[in-house]
Amino acid sequence: MTVVDYVIFLVYFLTMLGVGFYFYKKNKNLEDYYVGGRSLKSWHIGLSVVATDVGGGFSIGLGGLGFIMGVSGSWMLFTGLIGAWLSAVVLIPVIVKLSAKHKFFTFPQLFHHFYNGKVAMIAGVISAIGYIGFTSSQLLAGAKLASATFAEIDMTTALIIMGVVAVVYTGIGGLKAVIYTDTIQWLILMCGLVLIGIPIAYSAIGGMDVIKATIGKEFLTFTNVTWQQLVNWGVTIIPIWFVGMTLYQRIYASKNKKQAQRAWFIAGLFEWPLMALMGTVLGMFARVAFENGMFTAAGYPPGAGIDSETALPVLLNTVLPVGLMGLMLAAYFSAILSTADSCLMAASGNVQTDILDKIFKPAKGMKAQLRVSQIITLAIGALALVLAHSMTNVLELMLYSYAFMVSGLFVPILAALYTRKPKAAAALPAMIAGGSTTILLILFKVPLPFGLNENIFGITVSAVVYILIYIFTGKSKPILSNP
Repeated sequence: MTVVDYVIFLVYFLTMLGVGFYFYKKNKNLEDYYVGGRSLKSWHIGLSVVATDVGGGFSIGLGGLGFIMGVSGSWMLFTGLIGAWLSAVVLIPVIVKLSAKHKFFTFPQLFHHFYNGKVAMIAGVISAIGYIGFTSSQLLAGAKLASATFAEIDMTTALIIMGVVAVVYTGIGGLKAVIYTDTIQWLILMCGLVLIGIPIAYSAIGGMDVIKATIGKEFLTFTNVTWQQLVNWGVTIIPIWFVGMTLYQRIYASKNKKQAQRAWFIAGLFEWPLMALMGTVLGMFARVAFENGMFTAAGYPPGAGIDSETALPVLLNTVLPVGLMGLMLAAYFSAILSTADSCLMAASGNVQTDILDKIFKPAKGMKAQLRVSQIITLAIGALALVLAHSMTNVLELMLYSYAFMVSGLFVPILAALYTRKPKAAAALPAMIAGGSTTILLILFKVPLPFGLNENIFGITVSAVVYILIYIFTGKSKPILSNP
């Protein structure tokens, strides 16, 4: 890293903070802070959705998958395309209608509408815990990238830097700051990958002949994946489009149903094949470089151990020339911050609206409410930093956070939206049973049949509990109908 790279990097961070301060002056009330005034259009929303969903965890995590299995790792984000388009068709029309009528701010407010306050609070707790974990995964991704790139910065220092920047501009600027910085960050990332990262790395490692001679042909196919991996990815990622607080905030922030649906179609296409292939291809390039001794000077000779998620940052640091390294780092930090900020906003909204406001009296006056929101966001950011410091694997932490939310919330929200008489008596036990099952299976490392992940069993338990209690507390009516 040269002085030029550091200057470019510093300008990027100052720009992000500047956007946060700009919207700090613009926000007038909680509707501005949490749902962007409900006036945003499809391209800003769509780019924000994909920047959030394919952020640091997936960018660094996809590089790790590419390092391990090649382009087949891109199938993980194919499930994102399915989830985006499915929810655009069956979820958004229902949610936009409800949001226009009830002016929701958070996802768990739907549970209050269909069930009761107690169910909504538990949903808020589950969502907040999941998004705190997800925020942590993004900060960890940034720390890995920084510590692998800057020899002078250790992991702890890198975490603190990432945390301060992400938390400050998110905490003061709210959702509009998040969405507009996401647009900027996504454009930086795309330009960085397409124009800088992939072509220069491809040339540096020696092109296709060297790739074929270095790694197995399975790395260049789309069949180097097991059915269990596909099922695990699908069951973990597709349902998040139905329970993700960050996604509901963007539906609420959309100007109308058409704008929201268009945004979801845009997001799906950007996720797969575009981002999925770019991330895994760069990870595969890192594997080729490592096997051919290009990382020896960085302390990773062939045959030595290297973290698959660290290999990609090491590749960029090895092959990129002066100036371009700073631009490429800004691109990857864009991906990381674009997810961290959204998850932080989601967790903050859950904690304030769905938990604290139910226990304590909300602050009086718009300025006081905004100040409380900002303090809560800063506090959650600090907690996410502590959690990130105790974890080592970005993709694992991210998928665990996904799994916890999905297994607890997926079945009750489907029942709420698509059955005639959803029941709180069934929803609450189903949420607790589903989330607890997944967490216990993870914590105790229980061997599961066929290599399936814990989330599948958590969702199954949640569904069984909901159906049984529903039946035994009254006649079930499984007729689908939108409210």
